[in-house]
Amino acid sequence: MSYHEHTDHQYAKHIRAGAPEAFKAFMAWDTQVLRGSDKVIPPKYTELMAVAVALTTQCAYCIEAHTKAAHAAGATQQEVAETIMIAAALRAGGGYAHGFMAMKFFDQADNGDVR
Repeated sequence: MSYHEHTDHQYAKHIRAGAPEAFKAFMAWDTQVLRGSDKVIPPKYTELMAVAVALTTQCAYCIEAHTKAAHAAGATQQEVAETIMIAAALRAGGGYAHGFMAMKFFDQADNGDVR
């Protein structure tokens, strides 16, 4: 047994049973956002964006589902590889940018501001 298993989606029934209206609303929203008839972003690019977000949120199930959906939508291995590197750069960039705040707080502490 591993932490993430392909069969874990079977447990969605418990979420659906415990919060049926919220589950229904979430599924409708998810479907509209990813596959709605009024979308202007092509499915391949929607799925590549979903892969990038899944990589940064580190959702193993989303990584699997959206990588497979990107492949089905015509994404190439090179496009997925570039998406991976974009996500990695942004995640690292987030750490760098949050470093600005750390340095600000350090300066504030150095100046006696301890709030």
